[in-house]
Amino acid sequence: MSILLWILQVLLAVMFILAGAMKAFQSYDTMARRMPWVQDYSPSMVRGIGALEILGGLGLILPGLFGLLTVLTPLAAVGLAIIMVLATFHHLRRHESGQTGFTIALLVVLLFVAWGRFSLAPL
Repeated sequence: MSILLWILQVLLAVMFILAGAMKAFQSYDTMARRMPWVQDYSPSMVRGIGALEILGGLGLILPGLFGLLTVLTPLAAVGLAIIMVLATFHHLRRHESGQTGFTIALLVVLLFVAWGRFSLAPL
């Protein structure tokens, strides 16, 4: 079970770090052209979401790698799951069914990682 959780953590971490870096460092206009939902938020809000995604992605991996404060790994998964709940509601409001399905899938995997690291195979 621990190997499966590590695989999921690495995949999620890479995805959230890359997506977060795009939101945190790409120009607002470029993001608005590629992701229409960005126009619903201020540039600082989008950058904040990006920063949280980067921190959450790092939190999925670094505590386990270094064996320090390992409780942060399932907490990072819970934090990212909260972001996915909010993203799901936002995409539902915008009638974006493709993005809604993706955020729900990420939510389920994040909750599985949190549950796994809290109870099944703690670090």
